[in-house]
Amino acid sequence: YDYFRLLYARVGIPHCPKCGREIKKQTVDQMVDVIMGLPERTKIQLLAPVVRGRKGEHVKLFEQAKKSGYVRVMVDGSMYELTDEIKLDKNKKHNIEIVVDRLSIREGIEKRLTDSIETTLKLADGIMTVDVIGGKPINFSQSFACPDCEISIDEIEPRSFSFNNPFGACPTCFGLGYKMEFDEQLMIPDQSLSIDQGAIIVPGWQSCTDEGSFTRAILNALAEEFHFTLDVPFESYSKEIHDILINGTNKSVKVRYKGQRGEGVYPIAFEGIIKNTEKRYRETGSDIMKQEYETFMRITPCKECNGMRLKKESLSVTVCGKNIYEITSMPICDLNEFLQNMELTAQQQIIGKQVLKEIRARVGFLVDVGLDYLSLSRATGTLSGGEAQRIRLATQIGSGLVGVC
Repeated sequence: YDYFRLLYARVGIPHCPKCGREIKKQTVDQMVDVIMGLPERTKIQLLAPVVRGRKGEHVKLFEQAKKSGYVRVMVDGSMYELTDEIKLDKNKKHNIEIVVDRLSIREGIEKRLTDSIETTLKLADGIMTVDVIGGKPINFSQSFACPDCEISIDEIEPRSFSFNNPFGACPTCFGLGYKMEFDEQLMIPDQSLSIDQGAIIVPGWQSCTDEGSFTRAILNALAEEFHFTLDVPFESYSKEIHDILINGTNKSVKVRYKGQRGEGVYPIAFEGIIKNTEKRYRETGSDIMKQEYETFMRITPCKECNGMRLKKESLSVTVCGKNIYEITSMPICDLNEFLQNMELTAQQQIIGKQVLKEIRARVGFLVDVGLDYLSLSRATGTLSGGEAQRIRLATQIGSGLVGVC
C-alpha cells in the first residue's frame, strides 16, 4: 500500500470531487478573476499556509516573518500579532498561516491583489487560502483546481492516500470506514412498555422513572408542552412525539425542578435521547461505562466515504481510470493482470517505472504463495492462520535477503 500511495502521488490524475472533470493547475490571473467575482465590499485576508500539520515551536519562522514586515499570523485558527510572544507546544502538530494582505473587494484593486497573490504563493510554495470574512475560506493552488466548481485540492502527496493521516483520512469517520452510532432498537428494545415502566434502558435514562430526577422533570415538561403522557406504550406515540423524544426539539420547554440547591423553572431545548446519550458517552472518563454505552451502538458504514476510509479529494485521483480504493479491493489475481496490462503515458512510465516494478514483484509473490483470491483491502483480523503465515512468507521473499537458510 505504501508503494501504491507513492504511485498515486506521482502519476495519479486528479479529478474534481464534485463534477468529476480532470483538474489542472491555476494561474495567478484565474485566481484574481475568482476573488474579484466575490460580492463588492466583501472583506478578505490573503493567507500563506507556511506550516501544515508539522510539530515544533517554529520560533525562527515567526522571527523571519516579523523581519520581512508581516504583522499578523494565524496559528491553528487563532489570530496573533507577530509582536506578541507566541509559544507553541513542540510535541503537537500545528498549522501556521501568515497574513499577507487584507482587502475589501472593489474596482481598481486588481494590481495590488495580483502582487499580493504572487507574494503569498511564493511564501507558501504555490498555495494560498483566501479567508472570506463572514464566509467560507477559498483554497487556491498553482497546482490543482477545478474552474467550474471553484474547488482547489491540495498538492497530492503520499500521505493524501493514508487513512491513518488527517491529510488523507475521511473527516467524518477519521479513516475507520465505519461509525458506531446509538441504535434506537437497542436503547428501547421492548416498545410495548411505557416510559413509566422503564422502556428506555440506556445508562442515564433509567432514572426517568424516578419522579425526583432531572431527566424525569424534562420528560414531564415535554409531555405537558406537546400533550402526551408517559404511561402509554412507547410504540403508540405519533411520529411527531416519537421524533421529539428520539431526536429532540429546537423549542424550549419550561422544566420545573426541585434539587438540593432549591427549586426553579429552567428553559431547556431538549436535544433528544440519542444526542443526549452521545454526549454522555463522549464525556465519561470511565472505560467500563464506555463499554456499557457501546452495547447500545451499531457499527454502520460511514455515509461520507461509504467505507472507503479516504476523503473525496484522495478518492478522485485515478491511475488508468481506477482510484486507490478500487485497486486495493480487486482480487490479487485480477490486480496482477491489471498491473501487467496498464496503459500509461510515456511520462507516467518514466516516473512510475521503479515503483511499478516493486508493486508487480510483491503482487507476484502473493500469487506464488497461493493468495491470489485475497484483496489488499482485506482486514488482517479476517485472515486464517495459514493465510497470515503465507503473507509473512511473501513479505520475506520480497525483502531480497539471500543466504539466510
